[in-house]
Amino acid sequence: MPDKKPASIRELFVNNRRWLLQQLSRKVGPEDASDLLQETFVRVMRHERFETMADPPTWLRRIALNLARDLARRRRTEAKHVDFGDLPLDAPCDKVRPDESVEANEKWRLLHRAIDGLPPRCREVFLLYLFESLSLAEIAQQLGMSTNMAQKHMRLAVQRCLAALR
Repeated sequence: MPDKKPASIRELFVNNRRWLLQQLSRKVGPEDASDLLQETFVRVMRHERFETMADPPTWLRRIALNLARDLARRRRTEAKHVDFGDLPLDAPCDKVRPDESVEANEKWRLLHRAIDGLPPRCREVFLLYLFESLSLAEIAQQLGMSTNMAQKHMRLAVQRCLAALR
């Protein structure tokens, strides 16, 4: 990987894309590597003073590795607390009409799809809130973000879940 300072984000991307994609693929698998690579560059583009960075390639690698670590942490949390497997095979209650049961199952599938479609950090905040009963302040501290950012992630998650159920 070249050590000279790139003149632009585009140059940084061109010079480091292949190496980062290989590293991320090794850490999180090829399915998630391209998403993390994209998120890495989004974060770089959001940085206000990119031009003043002393070593952009090293900074870029740190962002990518932190995102991979966050994804691994989220996967562990999901594996520990969330089972999105098959729907229960229990017999329906006599008081529930078949059409209500079908509707409830469809809503569950829509909700599951909405949660899967959330951005990684947003989904992580949402799942920690639901399944670990942490406050948004605790989640923010645990994930190294501001409480305001945790609130924004939670708001987005709730909005998307409600929209999916409409």
